[in-house]
Amino acid sequence: MTENRTRTVRLQVNGERHEVNLEPRKSLADALREDCGLTGTHLGCEHGVCGTCTVLVDGKPVRGCLIFAVQAEGRSVRTVEGLTGDNNKLHPVQQAFTEHHGLQCGFCTPGFVVLAASYLEENPRPTEDELREVLSSNLCRCTGYQNILDAVMSAAKVMDGDQATIATPANEPSGTSTTG
Repeated sequence: MTENRTRTVRLQVNGERHEVNLEPRKSLADALREDCGLTGTHLGCEHGVCGTCTVLVDGKPVRGCLIFAVQAEGRSVRTVEGLTGDNNKLHPVQQAFTEHHGLQCGFCTPGFVVLAASYLEENPRPTEDELREVLSSNLCRCTGYQNILDAVMSAAKVMDGDQATIATPANEPSGTSTTG
């Protein structure tokens, strides 16, 4: 007969309480996806290298694959879903990623978005070199990073109060009409 080795864990995720039964060895990323239904957090390498699973715990970015869900009990967890504001308004980083084509396949995007949003909340006026350093901790296999950097630089300006800084993408000129 096998012994039940699950434990009830109370998680505070994106401002909502989740009470889940899980094995103490279950990662936070797995618990978010499987037990809380928050599938925006992706799992890539599961070794803490790629950053795809980045979430915020007590406001600090952590690799969700490297922390056990039980370690997050009593702490505040914020996922990419939690960045969206009232009325489903995108966070400036999310908006900038769409406007500056900061994603291709999208697999790594949640980790980059969470990391960038956290960094910009702490450092509202980063230099390009500072952002390059921060973003280098996450891996992307598609974009070559320039569009990601452009998106985060643009979001920084918006978050710092310069609302007119997100440029219209080059393939969508402003002021043109597609209707005849």
